[in-house]
Amino acid sequence: MNETRKAARIALAAAGLGLALLLPACKTTTTYSTSSDGSQDGAPKQEGDPHKRAAVRLQLASAYYQKGQLETAIREATDATQIDPGLAAAYGLLGLIYMDLDRKKQADSSFIRALELNDKDPELNNNYGWFLCRNGREAESIRYFDRAAADHLYATPAMALQNAGMCLIQIGDRERAEKYLLRAFEADASSPVAKYQLARLYLVTNRPDRAEFYYELLAKSVDANAETLWLGIRVAHARSDARTEQRLGQELRHRFAGSPEADRLNREAFNE
Repeated sequence: MNETRKAARIALAAAGLGLALLLPACKTTTTYSTSSDGSQDGAPKQEGDPHKRAAVRLQLASAYYQKGQLETAIREATDATQIDPGLAAAYGLLGLIYMDLDRKKQADSSFIRALELNDKDPELNNNYGWFLCRNGREAESIRYFDRAAADHLYATPAMALQNAGMCLIQIGDRERAEKYLLRAFEADASSPVAKYQLARLYLVTNRPDRAEFYYELLAKSVDANAETLWLGIRVAHARSDARTEQRLGQELRHRFAGSPEADRLNREAFNE
């Protein structure tokens, strides 16, 4: 999930649920500071201060992670935890790295340790929730997304809400998924994830007019790609809108001829 490694920030969650071409992953982002986890606010910062030295290691680990140098990032983040065992963000970063490497046990233990140190951090809660969702523990993930979204200081509550909605879709709980996705849309009406997922949800629950509403909002807010075009085609097909279905179908075949979506269109596999 290389798209999560951006500009001196650590991030989590949605690319794996049908949005890989449309959206960045839905990991939340945070900028690390020397007093954000485990350090004493207001304590004097000196060159020998372990909190400060650990924070420097964590910044290095973050930079290596964003560059895709994951083993080096692990070494730096591990060094940070050895210098300052109370630095929750370092364990949180290790959780993200191990998750990207599909080292599930190490990711799980790292996230758990981070939350033991700082269980109220909304980003840690969202990120651990996404780890659980990706690893067949969707029902368990919801309480972590709830905890993240409930934090009034959390900058991106819509992310946690839409993650919860997508995880509930995975286990077939469409009624609860709809509630979470609508809350995500209310929290951030610009989110393409919420609009895409709501359109898909209403399509598969035989509410094509509602699906069209959110698809139209999505189409106006992002550049078209194979996934969004295919969604629009399916919505038009469900609404018996032959003109729109033909127009979007021509665009999909022309621009993304080799895509799986174009193949589905050619096979008229509208329910796949």
